[in-house]
Amino acid sequence: MADVYDKATRSAVMQKVRSKGNKSTEKRLVALFIENGISGWRRNYPVKGHPDFVFLDKKVAIFVDGCFWHGHDCRNTRPKENEEYWVRKRERNMRHDHEITKIFQGRGWTVIRIWECELKRINIPSTLERIKQVITNEK
Repeated sequence: MADVYDKATRSAVMQKVRSKGNKSTEKRLVALFIENGISGWRRNYPVKGHPDFVFLDKKVAIFVDGCFWHGHDCRNTRPKENEEYWVRKRERNMRHDHEITKIFQGRGWTVIRIWECELKRINIPSTLERIKQVITNEK
């Protein structure tokens, strides 16, 4: 599918995208926690790796990763223009995600990575179950 923007407009749009504070996905997860009585979490805890949420008492870090930015191919969205740049960008993000996960695991933390698409209504039950299993230590 062709881009709906010309190159200059697309560049301007992409420059406005920030790596922190993706409010739509984080707000969905906050709502999910509240609706299901999940407590004990803190948001944007200041630690290297910047998890979106932590459960300090359980040593659980939750990252909510945007599908496009972090290499999930759920929508099979791959820009054709400047393709090499985007491939490198996503690969860098995936490497960084892997490194941060290893750092947290090395500290004895459990890491949950939630894809943006897992917060869609149809996927909520399985996402919620996965979170509950980890924070309640149920198997």
